[in-house]
Amino acid sequence: MQDWLNTSASDLGRAIDKGKIDPVELTQTYLTAIDAHPSTNRIYVRVTHDRAMAEAQAAQLRAKAGLRLSPLDGVPISWKDLFDTAGIGTEAGTDLLKHRVPDHDCEVLRNASLGGTICLGKTHMSELAFSGLGLNPITQTPPCINDADAVPGGSSSGAATSVAFGLAACAIGSDTGGSVRIPSAWNDLVGLKTTPDRLSLEGVVPLCPKFDTVGPLARTVEDAASMMALMEGKPAPDLRGASLKGRRFAALQSVAMDDLRDAPAKAYASALERLQDAGAIIEPLEVPEVAPAMALTAPLYTCEAYGLWRDVIEANPDLMYDQILERFRAGANFSGPDYVAAWVELEAHRMAWDRATAQYDAVLCPTSPILPPNLERLYNDHDYYITENLLSLRNTRIGNIMGLCALTLPTGVPSCGIQLMAAPNTEEALLRVGVAAEVALLRRPI
Repeated sequence: MQDWLNTSASDLGRAIDKGKIDPVELTQTYLTAIDAHPSTNRIYVRVTHDRAMAEAQAAQLRAKAGLRLSPLDGVPISWKDLFDTAGIGTEAGTDLLKHRVPDHDCEVLRNASLGGTICLGKTHMSELAFSGLGLNPITQTPPCINDADAVPGGSSSGAATSVAFGLAACAIGSDTGGSVRIPSAWNDLVGLKTTPDRLSLEGVVPLCPKFDTVGPLARTVEDAASMMALMEGKPAPDLRGASLKGRRFAALQSVAMDDLRDAPAKAYASALERLQDAGAIIEPLEVPEVAPAMALTAPLYTCEAYGLWRDVIEANPDLMYDQILERFRAGANFSGPDYVAAWVELEAHRMAWDRATAQYDAVLCPTSPILPPNLERLYNDHDYYITENLLSLRNTRIGNIMGLCALTLPTGVPSCGIQLMAAPNTEEALLRVGVAAEVALLRRPI
């Protein structure tokens, strides 16, 4: 049974389908592990025992009757605490929303439930999702799987650690600037950032709605593909027969390779070699428009975030962690014309990106230029906090600012991921490339 806690969601689903695993027994195994784990309170905000067991019992009946609703029917997953859950607190990691209890499940959770997945509970996150570090002094900071003294990445911090520590088979998070991909990379998981507007944001506590996206944090690309499909209410993409032979990739040089630290640099170089060994064609690519596009994140992100939350924040600013409060208030430094002009400029940069990358199956770069930063130093060193927070999301934010879909894969080096970025709404093609890359990356040790 304990192997179940480290088995992919897809393999668990196949075992349920074959009658080898009982969904009730599987769910109870996860709940028992959650209840016994020393870091549970740092990972889960709330564990939904009653809901999970009721859903597991329904999945058990369907499995016995041969009426399973999806390949993941009966598989237990966790949800970041910004996805509305009926009758269950949803507070988005902030005391500003303390005691907030929605009446309805959000749309993506409804869809996943209609596919038979089991809701284990809600996971901790960065306050209002506005940090890539996963540090949250207001609620909890989950542990990193590879370094007990480091942060786990955010803002989907508990989502990643629930899977990494064997307390969920898969997790659902959100990604506005890298909040699925950074904690996935730092906890050796697969993370999928979907295209804006691809998956519904109805019932999801917002940060920057024009950039907010929903995505899975998983053990395998197959798991990520299946969860995306369930949340969208569509069949999972066919990943069979995927190959890297003849696939063309651009190794992005602009911005993404700046200030790259030693471990991520070596892991990325090794990953590129393994992809080439598997038949991939990789070419260096400069896209000069990346730098000016990235400079627009200040007016675009902070204006939208502060405009959305200003009245709530300023009614009780003392409830917030000062570093997050500072980031929100930066939105007051820009005017309405600044915001509009930034969007006009960004659209031009996006067109240039599209022209430069159209011939490639994906654009590659290290998921993060740094390893998970030290928790205590983040608390005590303001300059270190600012530097590490900005660097943590630097590479992933390229995918957000350009409006892309993106995937991070483990390289085999702890807390080092490789990112694959592709054109908007090409998730199916990206996932096929991703599953082939996953095989190549895991084929030989580093």
